[in-house]
Amino acid sequence: MALDIFLADEAATIRFGEDMALAAKRGDYIALSGDLGAGKSTFSRALIRAVADDPYLEVPSPTFTLVQSYDLRIPVAHFDLYRIAEAAEIDELGFDEALSDGICLVEWPEKGFGALPTDGIVLTFTHEGDGRRVAIEGPAPAMSRIRRSLAIRAFLDDAGYRNATRRHLTGDASVRAYEHVYSGDRRFVLMDAPRHTPGPILAQGKYYQQIAHIAEDVNPFIAVGKHLVSRGLRAPEIYETNIEQGILLIEDLGSDGVLDGNGVPIAERYRESAACLVRLHGQPLANDLPVTDDIVYRVPDFDRDAMQIEVSLLTDWYLPWKRGTPASDEERSAYVAIWDGLIGSLSAAEHNLLLRDFHSPNIIWRPDATGTDRVGIIDFQDAMIGPSAYDVASLVQDARVDMPDGVADGVLGHYLSLRANHAGFDRERFMRDWHVMAAQRNCKLVGIWVRLMQRDGKPAYMRHMPRTLRNLTHALSHPDLAPLREWCEKAGILATES
Repeated sequence: MALDIFLADEAATIRFGEDMALAAKRGDYIALSGDLGAGKSTFSRALIRAVADDPYLEVPSPTFTLVQSYDLRIPVAHFDLYRIAEAAEIDELGFDEALSDGICLVEWPEKGFGALPTDGIVLTFTHEGDGRRVAIEGPAPAMSRIRRSLAIRAFLDDAGYRNATRRHLTGDASVRAYEHVYSGDRRFVLMDAPRHTPGPILAQGKYYQQIAHIAEDVNPFIAVGKHLVSRGLRAPEIYETNIEQGILLIEDLGSDGVLDGNGVPIAERYRESAACLVRLHGQPLANDLPVTDDIVYRVPDFDRDAMQIEVSLLTDWYLPWKRGTPASDEERSAYVAIWDGLIGSLSAAEHNLLLRDFHSPNIIWRPDATGTDRVGIIDFQDAMIGPSAYDVASLVQDARVDMPDGVADGVLGHYLSLRANHAGFDRERFMRDWHVMAAQRNCKLVGIWVRLMQRDGKPAYMRHMPRTLRNLTHALSHPDLAPLREWCEKAGILATES
């Protein structure tokens, strides 16, 4: 269904261009129709500057050059076809190449009829009083993205941030995305977390997210964030919420992390992050956490089904990619049986809240604070109740960065020395569980990297594969994991990556 919006003035047109910059993605062709002075160039300039995150970027009109190209986060090519003699000239301008690599904005698309795609996003600008009206049409997936971006703008307007500036911050391996929102001299983070679309039913009438306890709305983030603060840890304050739409405006904890400018782990920051886990693990766990006065969120258990569905990513995705052939029924049965035994052995492990992805991308360093308050924690909406060794394994074997042996050993040693002060802490038992949890996490990750590449079109994550296999090899060094190590060796999983 088409959209129709009114833009009262040039400022509104610029905001609309910024909103479209957050909706557009690589491969989008955006046709801009309308009379001279209707706002096409103002819109284009705003979109390009927003993608560049540079409000002063020079964006000349392509009236005479016919095309201007911008090498940005997503490359943008800005075409003006007013002066072409025939549509065939579009081929000479490199349109197809530009579209395969990024976003193409085309003014006067009528001149290219027959040579331009028929499934593009069409914006038709018309004068209306002192402003302009824009009709928006396009394929359903693109329209869904546009509606979502406009809904976020409406959320900010309703919350009192009518003139806020929005900029892309990051996306992650899920459907969530994040923006920076600037209002006056304040900067916020906006979490864009639409409800998960159910996937295929895998077992027991459930889809993957249900079995693996992946957060399907923003309630877990709100609840777990409040809980972490109640435990004396630093999670972002939440300023505005729309639970139904999955939009949160939250505190910006800063941009410093636990890595230096070259991506090398800073030992002090990792050790303080380990101290945060000590603080969390030294307090009683809680299953039922308040979201609002009327909503209570029950933290799920990291149960047998969740652990098994995660480690099955190795046999479902990694093994076929690695060998070119799927896992045999015999291999699958043996693998499941080994994990059944390991999972069963965890019933006696120390349990607490596990954050699930407690590693470098999700840790903010706050240098002006003191103690564990220097560690800001984000991305904890998938938290579960499970073996406390899991998060320690996640931190020590950071999936996104090479951890020098001295740093990794120092972080683990720091955690263990602090836990020695807790009554009843069994170091030997904890380390055994640490190896099991590290193996479980890495068996999941090798499959996730392949799935992100093959299913989701995100090949960049494959750069983490060699590190993940090294971490898996280390995890399997414990005697209790010998059967799993032998299975992996027989399957060819621990072979050296080229």
